[in-house]
Amino acid sequence: MKLLKEKIMQEGKVLSEDVLKVDAFLNHQIDPVLMKAIGEEFATRFKEAGITKILTIESSGIAPSMFAGLTLGVPVVFARKRKSLTLSGNLYTSKVHSFTKNETNEISVSKDFINSDDVVLVIDDFLANGQAALGLLEILEQANAKNAGVGIVIEKGFQTGGSLIREKGIRVESLANIKSLADGKVEFFEEDPTV
Repeated sequence: MKLLKEKIMQEGKVLSEDVLKVDAFLNHQIDPVLMKAIGEEFATRFKEAGITKILTIESSGIAPSMFAGLTLGVPVVFARKRKSLTLSGNLYTSKVHSFTKNETNEISVSKDFINSDDVVLVIDDFLANGQAALGLLEILEQANAKNAGVGIVIEKGFQTGGSLIREKGIRVESLANIKSLADGKVEFFEEDPTV
């Protein structure tokens, strides 16, 4: 996605060979024009999948998911990382390790919002080691819901997450796939590395 790649080149900051900081437009400050375009792109790529819901994880996956949900006309459900007084019992749960924060969280989704009748698109901001996406997919398995695929805003294609998910036969659509962050520079794959 050209607009996203341009934004990464202009405002993204390479912190190391493994870490790209995009808090100027994606996961701290949010660019609504870019998020709208991202949501529309996901909706276009998955329009024939019969999606009834979108599942994401708080908090950085919510903005692109909302715009995709708006375009597709379906609700967005987000997995919570922290327990809430209003969210107790009757939950699907999974453990997710964050590479960036170096912590493991138990994520949870109320059983009221995803069930076996649903066709669910998983959306997340980053795909690196794949733990967040795998955790969300585990929740779909618990709900016996059908997975329509995984939409990723930025994939770090040089890490293992994309391969882990694709090897399970799951469709992954990444809007920007990074080949390398070496020498402080962002290099993108020109084509899908799995093709």
